[in-house]
Amino acid sequence: MNPNRRVKDILPHRDPFLFIDRVLEIRPGRGAVAEKDVTAGEAFFAGHFPGHPVMPGVLVVEAIAQCGALAVLSAPEHAGRVPLFAGIESARFRRPIRPGETLRLEAEIVKIRGDFGKGRGIARVGR
Repeated sequence: MNPNRRVKDILPHRDPFLFIDRVLEIRPGRGAVAEKDVTAGEAFFAGHFPGHPVMPGVLVVEAIAQCGALAVLSAPEHAGRVPLFAGIESARFRRPIRPGETLRLEAEIVKIRGDFGKGRGIARVGR
């Protein structure tokens, strides 16, 4: 699959809750790599936190989940479905994400069984 295919053609998410700006790689049903440009104009920065903008950790986790959804929904048997986030086993945040940074999102699909899938992902700034 062409990784330049429009994100909105694959994901059902829309602004202000779409956290993927670019798709770098898609392996249908197996994994994806994408990027999110974190800009000062993001709506969440107005309240998190005034004078000290930090991207909320839950939104970083959501961005990783959307990257995983790209991989799952790009597989023909799952295309057009609405992915729902069912749980998280662990998460660590090493430092705050600030305006002007680009998040590199990587997701690997570990297994899919019926309507549920399990994945592993990471978000980092830089390569």
